[in-house]
Amino acid sequence: MDVFQSMRCFIAVAQSGSFTAAAELLDTTTTNVSKAVSALEARLHTRLINRTTRRLALTEAGARYLQRCEKIVDDVREADEEAGTAQTLPVGRLKIHAMSAIGNHYVIDAIARYREIHPTVMFDLTLTNRVPDLLEEGYDMSIVLARDLPDSGFVAQRLGITYSILCAAPGYVAKHGKPATPGELSAHECLRIVNTVMPVENWTFEGPEGTQTITIPLSPFHINTADGMSIAIRKGMGIGIQPIASAVDGLRAGTLVRVLPDYRLEELNLFAIYPSRKFVDAKIKTWVEFLKTAIPQLLASDEDIVGAKAL
Repeated sequence: MDVFQSMRCFIAVAQSGSFTAAAELLDTTTTNVSKAVSALEARLHTRLINRTTRRLALTEAGARYLQRCEKIVDDVREADEEAGTAQTLPVGRLKIHAMSAIGNHYVIDAIARYREIHPTVMFDLTLTNRVPDLLEEGYDMSIVLARDLPDSGFVAQRLGITYSILCAAPGYVAKHGKPATPGELSAHECLRIVNTVMPVENWTFEGPEGTQTITIPLSPFHINTADGMSIAIRKGMGIGIQPIASAVDGLRAGTLVRVLPDYRLEELNLFAIYPSRKFVDAKIKTWVEFLKTAIPQLLASDEDIVGAKAL
C-alpha cells in the first residue's frame, strides 16, 4: 500500500466531493480511488468517509485526518520544490575542506569573491593537511594538493599547477650566505616540513641541469604545516621549503628571500574533489566553475611575485 498516494486520493475525494471527480483530478479510475480510501480506513481501523449512493461526508475522524494529510502533502510538495530549486539556484551551505596553505591563501579569497556574486551561499571551511573521507565526514568538496589522485570514484577537477621554492630570512642569508647549487645545501641548516605532500629527507629540484634529487642533512627542526614553516624561516632558523602560497607574503614584505632562484621543487596539482557529477546542486556547480577561473588567476599572480623576487 502506498500510504502517500492513498492520502492524495483521500484529499481529492474530500475536496471534490465525489470519487468520480477525484479520479478525474488524479487521472486515474474511480475504482482505484475507492480502493485507496478503503485501504487507508483499513490501515487506520477508522471510517473516514460516510458514503451513500447520492452523497458522501467526512466523519469527525476523517475531518481531523484530512487536516493532517493536507499538511503532509503540502510539506512534501514544498520539499520537492526546494530540492528542485537547489539544481538551479545557488543557495544553502557548502561544507568545504582545504589544505591549510591553499585554504588560507587561495580558498578564503575565492570564497569572499564568490559570495559577492552569490550571497545566498554560506560556507563551512575546515583547514587540515590531509585528504578527508568526503562521504564519511560530510564534506561537499575537498581542495587538495597532490601529484596524482587515487581512483576513488569521485569527481576531480584540476584547478592548476603549483610548486614550492626554498626560502630563508634576510638575517640568515647575511650570516651564512646563499647556496649556489642544490649540492651546497649540505652546508646549511635545512628545515623539514613533514606532511603527506612534502618530501622529507630527499628534495627533488627542477633546474638548469634538469632533475636533481638531494639528500638533505639532519634537520634541527621539523613541522607539519607550510605556514608554520614560514614563521620558523623568518626567525632565521634555516632554509626551508615554501609552497608559493605560503611564500608570497613574506617575499613581498621582504621578510623572506628566495634561495636557489633558478630551481623549483616538484610540481603539484591542485584539485577540487566532490562526490558526484549527477544531480549536483547549483551551489556546487557555480562554486566549481568559479574556482576554475579564480584559482588560475591567483596562481599566476603569485608566480609573477615569486619570479620578480628571484631576480
